[in-house]
Amino acid sequence: MTIQMAALGMAAWCLVSTFRNQPMVVPHLVGMAVLWLLVIGQAVVSVVAVVGGDRPEQTAMFVSYLATVVLLPPACAVWGFMERSKWGPAVIAFACLVLPVLMVRLEQLWNPVV
Repeated sequence: MTIQMAALGMAAWCLVSTFRNQPMVVPHLVGMAVLWLLVIGQAVVSVVAVVGGDRPEQTAMFVSYLATVVLLPPACAVWGFMERSKWGPAVIAFACLVLPVLMVRLEQLWNPVV
């Protein structure tokens, strides 16, 4: 839940920057770095659980979603930083809106409703 809230907060901040026609700045990168550290922490916990034998039914699907979650923040941060117009923060906002959806999907894969 912490990752989802941090991602939504980051998305709101970046959307405000987009609407103000401001380019992405270093504090945006710092925010993405913090979000990425949270995601990496979740990934480490998940990998330890999978290696320890506690696996979801669809392990391959879970691992693919986990890889996407880990790679999304840095990829979009680089893309957003390279885009020096107001659309740089928009790229980050989009990624930060997708991230909570991916996290919910990971939870669904780990704990399927029967």
